[in-house]
Amino acid sequence: MWLRLQTQPTPLSSDRFLLRSSDPSPPCHWGDVVSENLAILFRTMASENPAQQPSGSERREYYRITVTLPIRIQRESDQTEGLPVEQSVNLSGGGIGVTITEVYQPNDILVVTLGLPEHGLFTAFVEVLRLDPIPYPGGRYRLHARFIRMPAQDREVLIRFVTRFQRDHLQDHYLA
Repeated sequence: MWLRLQTQPTPLSSDRFLLRSSDPSPPCHWGDVVSENLAILFRTMASENPAQQPSGSERREYYRITVTLPIRIQRESDQTEGLPVEQSVNLSGGGIGVTITEVYQPNDILVVTLGLPEHGLFTAFVEVLRLDPIPYPGGRYRLHARFIRMPAQDREVLIRFVTRFQRDHLQDHYLA
C-alpha cells in the first residue's frame, strides 16, 4: 500500500503534512520514503511478525487464587450426595483447577460444590477443558475446567470471594 502525504503551507509553518489513504487506519510499521514534487510517498507493510495468540496468563479475564477449600466434584448425571473434601483449589470467576483421581474427558460436564467461607456451599457446572497427568504419585490428574451456565450473580459471588481473599492475603503480607 502506498500513502501520499502532501505538503500544505500554513501561516505558522511551511511544511505541514496531510495524510491521504484509502485505508482509514493503515499500519505504518516501516516504509521507504521517496520525494516527488513536494509530495512524499510512504510504502507501508504489515509487520513481519504477525500478532501471536496471547499466552494463558494474558488471556485471563479474572484474577486467580490458590486456596484450600472443601470441594466435591461429580458428573452432571451423578445424583449421589457426598461430603466435600478439603483440598487446594485454583479458583477464578472463569474456572477452576484442582488435583483429582478420577478420569474425565474434555467437554465432560461436571458439578462442582465448593464450601466458600461466609457463603456456605456454592454449586456450579463446569466443562472439562483438559486433564493433565501428574507423574508422581501416579493415578492423579490436574483438572482444568471453565464455569458454564453460571448466572451473573453467582459469578459475582466467586469474584467477590477471590477479591476478598487477595485483599486479606496482601494485608497480612504487608502488615507482617
